[in-house]
Parts: sequence; C-alpha cells; structure tokens
Amino acid sequence: MGIKEDVLSAMKDAGKPLSAGEVEKLTGLDRKEVDKAFKELKKENTIVSPVRCKWEPTN
Repeated sequence: MGIKEDVLSAMKDAGKPLSAGEVEKLTGLDRKEVDKAFKELKKENTIVSPVRCKWEPTN
C-alpha cells in the first residue's frame, strides 16, 4: 500500500479524528510523509476536519 492508503487506513481503524502526530505514532511513518499525505488527501476531499488540527475520513 501507498503512504496515503496507510494513513487513511489508520484513521479508519481509530474511529475518531486524529492529528498528524497520532497518525505518525500509529503507522510508524515519518511526520513529513504524514503531512504530505494529509495535504494530498485534503485536496481530494478524502478527509475532513471536524475539530481544529484533527482529521477523519469523509466516509
């Protein structure tokens, strides 16, 4: 799987909004990779922010 898929999978498994730091701990990915994936997922409208600095999948 790609980095975006790993990030999205971790977010779905958590079942709650996560920050980039929390995703980093869950996936073991580098923070820069997580931030880059967040940026791309936001552009694709795959994730939304229900609370400041926390993100969750749209579906």
